[in-house]
Amino acid sequence: MGTAVAPVVTASGAAPVCSVEYSVTNQWDSGFQGSVQITNNSAALSSWSLTFGFANGQKVTQGWNAKWSQSGATVTATNESYNGSLATGASVSAGFLGSWSGNNAAPTSFKLNGTTCNVDSGPTPPTDPPTDPPTDPPSDGKVPALHVSGNKLVDAGGSSRRLLGVNRSGAEFMCVQGYGIFDGPVDDAAIKAIADWKANTVRIPLNEECWLGLSNIKPQYAGANYIGAIKDLVARVEAHGMTPIVELHWTYGQYTGNSAGCSDVHATCQKPMPDAQYSPSFWSSVASTFKDDQAVVFDLFNEPYPDRATSTTTQAWQCWRDGGTCPGIEYRVAGMQSLVDAVRGAGAKNVIMAGGLAYSNDMSQWLTYRPSDPTGNLAASYHVYNFNTCSTESCWNSTLAPVAAAVPLVAGEIGENTCSHGFVDQVMKWFDDRSLSYLGWTWNTWDCSSGPSLISDYDGTPTSYGMGLRDHLRALNG
Repeated sequence: MGTAVAPVVTASGAAPVCSVEYSVTNQWDSGFQGSVQITNNSAALSSWSLTFGFANGQKVTQGWNAKWSQSGATVTATNESYNGSLATGASVSAGFLGSWSGNNAAPTSFKLNGTTCNVDSGPTPPTDPPTDPPTDPPSDGKVPALHVSGNKLVDAGGSSRRLLGVNRSGAEFMCVQGYGIFDGPVDDAAIKAIADWKANTVRIPLNEECWLGLSNIKPQYAGANYIGAIKDLVARVEAHGMTPIVELHWTYGQYTGNSAGCSDVHATCQKPMPDAQYSPSFWSSVASTFKDDQAVVFDLFNEPYPDRATSTTTQAWQCWRDGGTCPGIEYRVAGMQSLVDAVRGAGAKNVIMAGGLAYSNDMSQWLTYRPSDPTGNLAASYHVYNFNTCSTESCWNSTLAPVAAAVPLVAGEIGENTCSHGFVDQVMKWFDDRSLSYLGWTWNTWDCSSGPSLISDYDGTPTSYGMGLRDHLRALNG
């Protein structure tokens, strides 16, 4: 990747009808990532369409938070179903990937619904801002507080609860990229669509910099605003009878070693381990936020991979548990024990999940190195895709079965990159036969041929891959 450049077109004049800020957030040899932030200063809109022109032959190749199209030099971005309403003074952001050569000059003219933006003409915004439209109240779902009993997750009455559902990605990346908090809608209708699959659990990936409100995050997506949005989502998940799992996904710390996802010190990709500087503070805050609601499960860190940085497996597992100065990792690491301690130190007794090595795919020494938990509410987290090393029944029998016999085992992510469901069918059968838990990746409308996306729209229409999980959950939980 080249150095990011950010030409910005800002609003001018006292009262533009609309303003558009255009930014290039990253640029490399033949491609770039761009974004637009649209602010409506006129009457409230129920839908919007933004047009602008590229002067140097740039082409939009894909985008998000809008329907993107291009004819010649003219680019059009129209609203999605979930972000068409734009009140007076409200803003909406959308992003895209594009190609360029020679020159990547920023567009200089933008039109919103045919009206030129960034010029001080047009009607004055109304004095009284419009009120938000009413929303239907959520359903009265009942979600049990959970604790560990032997190798089961159980409610207060001792009945076991398998966690069966989906991941809802977005809150780990949208905020740090400056686009919003969620990727797509998370209103009551959107959460009801998940429940309609007969899921009973939703895993919610988080970003520690956004939660803690660090200065590199836009204020509207950081700190109290971010926390409030996550609390609202957790409440909606519970209102539909589903267990929420909040999970630390992207973290601070510069790592440029083997299998690095990025060279950025900020929380813009998956790092090999949590960082000692911010991750314990993140978990202290999350635990304080949800400690009075033991229906919420805590997943300490998405996919550790210190084994890619260290020389030996023993070093990797020691780093995983104890943290500190780990071989091959440039920043000081927070081990799983320190994160458990942060949660318990905040007074939270919630169930904690901890994933193993190799992106949570290696559980071979999890029992040997598992952290100490004074409450006894520790579960093991495992991720499996068809392209992982441990993706066969023989591996599951040898490495997962011993863990599942000792503690609750949750497959926090299952999936395949085939746009089909033959592999996850095998996974679900193995886990079903042992009454274990699993969650499909992911409830997002991405192309299933480029990654395991369960749905093609947020009404819950499954992709050919997602159909396998949907039909299976409905058969189990009818």
